[in-house]
Amino acid sequence: MKKRHLRITGLFLIICMILSTIFPVRAETESISPEILAASGILMEVETGKILYEKDSNTRRCPASVTKVMTLLLIFEQLDSGKLSLNDTVTTSAHAKSMGGSQVFLEEGEQQSVETMIKCIVIASGNDASVAMAEHIAGSEQSFVNRMNQRAEELGMKNTHFVDCCGLTDSDEHYTSAYDIALMSRELIRKHPQIFEYSSIWMENITHVTAQGTKKFGLTNTNRLIRTYPGCKGLKTGSTSKAKFCLSAVAERDGLSLLSVVMAAPDYKARLKDASALLDYGFDRCSLYIDENPEPLPEITIQKGTSSKVSLKYADTFRYVSTDGEKITAPKKELKLPSKAEAPVAADSQAGELIYLHPRSGQELGRIPVLYAESVARLCFLDCLLMTFEAFCL
Repeated sequence: MKKRHLRITGLFLIICMILSTIFPVRAETESISPEILAASGILMEVETGKILYEKDSNTRRCPASVTKVMTLLLIFEQLDSGKLSLNDTVTTSAHAKSMGGSQVFLEEGEQQSVETMIKCIVIASGNDASVAMAEHIAGSEQSFVNRMNQRAEELGMKNTHFVDCCGLTDSDEHYTSAYDIALMSRELIRKHPQIFEYSSIWMENITHVTAQGTKKFGLTNTNRLIRTYPGCKGLKTGSTSKAKFCLSAVAERDGLSLLSVVMAAPDYKARLKDASALLDYGFDRCSLYIDENPEPLPEITIQKGTSSKVSLKYADTFRYVSTDGEKITAPKKELKLPSKAEAPVAADSQAGELIYLHPRSGQELGRIPVLYAESVARLCFLDCLLMTFEAFCL
């Protein structure tokens, strides 16, 4: 009886092995969705803005010092517009000096450059430096906060209202959401990537020059992920008793940038662990395809123009981010161009486009414009007369 059971078991195993070769079990291709302790969280791919994960991402919560992402966005917009320079001198007011919480201990009347103030805000999360910059730009902190709320509205941050520029206020009227933090963080890092020159600094000294004398003060980055998570470049931490522990973290690997936001984590360790788990999940799922060597473009015949041919160029390099775990390496391409064009044509105007398609499904992945590389004017009467004369002489 025992031998019979062994034979049946053996036969069953052999059948299972045969069936597995005919109908192989499909490996799980999708990463397991992470579990985080934070009350709210979101993971966004920076290039496309696609959301890869979210948990209670639209609930209004206190952001603490992550508020400073908006403060920094307005500062860098002022720099880009030319209304502000990194070398400009900022004077600390009594109001700015009075800020508690995280600070760099600026004295009333103390002067620092805009760049030093940025370092104090980004690295050490200085509330005093944030208010000093707000007053320098807008005249008062409240006027600056009004600009913050206006900018939030422009970015579509529907669950955001700021009361101060640094996040120190533990008020029910000062709130945002994980999704809204992702929106303003993405705007900051895409439009002003120089922020990473500061947010990736671990430690740096500044010099206080006051009536009491000159002394060094050390800044230490509040975001430990820049040391512990491969590819992390910033961005901003925040914590108060009301907000608990918050973080907007950016990491880049192989040209792919991910943005992880957590709010109301129970402690700083959970904040780091949650942000890391979200980033790990994103890098497992995402891949970037860049067409470094698109096919050469032909010349187009020009009718009634001062030249008979015109060369072409691509408007940009094609980039496609796959966010479903599938790596795209060789998409199909369709080049759509006219066989000829009539003058005049202007340089940098669109002649056609190159369309990228999924290699199996044929679904469009994206397209880039093909432009005229040079201008060709239309022939006038004198041009025709000159051409006729040259032809006759030859």
